[in-house]
Amino acid sequence: MTAKEISIIHPRPSSIVAALYTLRDLNVDVAILHGPPGCSFKHARLLEEDGIHVVTTGLDENGFVFGGHDRLVQLINKSIELFNPKVLGVVGTCASMIIGEEMHEAVLEANPDIPVIEVEVHAGYHNNTKGVIFALESALDAGIIDHKEFERQEHLLIKATEVEKRFGAASREYLAPSRGDLKYKVARRVIELLKEGKKGLVIMNAKKETGYMFADITLAVNEVADALGKKENLVNMANIDPELGLPRVRQHAEYIMRDFKAHGVEIHEIIGGMDEYPIAGEKVSELIKTKYSDYDFAVITGVPHAIPMENLQHMELISVTNGPRQVLPLKEMGHEHVMVEIDLHPKTLGVSEIVESEFGATLREVAKEVAKEA
Repeated sequence: MTAKEISIIHPRPSSIVAALYTLRDLNVDVAILHGPPGCSFKHARLLEEDGIHVVTTGLDENGFVFGGHDRLVQLINKSIELFNPKVLGVVGTCASMIIGEEMHEAVLEANPDIPVIEVEVHAGYHNNTKGVIFALESALDAGIIDHKEFERQEHLLIKATEVEKRFGAASREYLAPSRGDLKYKVARRVIELLKEGKKGLVIMNAKKETGYMFADITLAVNEVADALGKKENLVNMANIDPELGLPRVRQHAEYIMRDFKAHGVEIHEIIGGMDEYPIAGEKVSELIKTKYSDYDFAVITGVPHAIPMENLQHMELISVTNGPRQVLPLKEMGHEHVMVEIDLHPKTLGVSEIVESEFGATLREVAKEVAKEA
């Protein structure tokens, strides 16, 4: 470890799980985890809510000693028999990697007549983006994606890692989790700003499916502004370009744009695709500099720390994240109000429309209270 590297002691995301989510985004039908039955249990269960079957070879003590080659061959065949997949994924685990299991040999022996994305991975990497890269490399080899998309994804992953090391959960040795500011108090402040006629930016810079809930905050702010006769004071930005990203990611963008239109919310600036959250912040910063430098406040959701502070410093910043360890870094960056949507991820898997957020619901209710007080 070099002098510049940080020894991070709080738990970090797993490369195995990152590989599984990447297979999901590639529209893989079945993912086989080659390892113990409990490996990545929570995320495997959540992913099944999102339409992907996740099964396990269930390696036990005997498998740790003698390997699980035969079991993997059997499960590949069984998965094809049960689910009739068009694309199959096989993902390694710490156990399979430690015992030196050759997953490719098992795939060759099973000889399925469908593409197989093999991901040799374990959870010992400091950056979980390793799991994504390994899955994409295998998808490239299997002809699922082309080289141009692979290079684009690789660039985004490098940028995502940089963002986390500078301002995110990888920025220091230990970050205590926090629920952030009280949503009720922040909701009242947003309403005050709108009533005062302040001009605001509503910026959604969300990571993939998390956008289904962060988009609700955009809806709520616009609804309240409309009720107050101040909707013209808002500019909405969102990273929902439906032409960019892996298949599942482009679909998310289409669905969220559809829902914005159904609610009469105009997105004035599309700042990128739903996998471009690490780089969309640069576009936001440039837009503020050239077009919106006189705006008073910004409501930023998703990955607020990816947006440079250079052109935000004069604004009152209201940010919403789903990372409890992200509160302190955002406060230190200069975000005055920071809130956490703590249960966001489980609620946004397997959905195809915008899901109500805690802050959105709070803002709507507080607006009703304020209207009665008036």
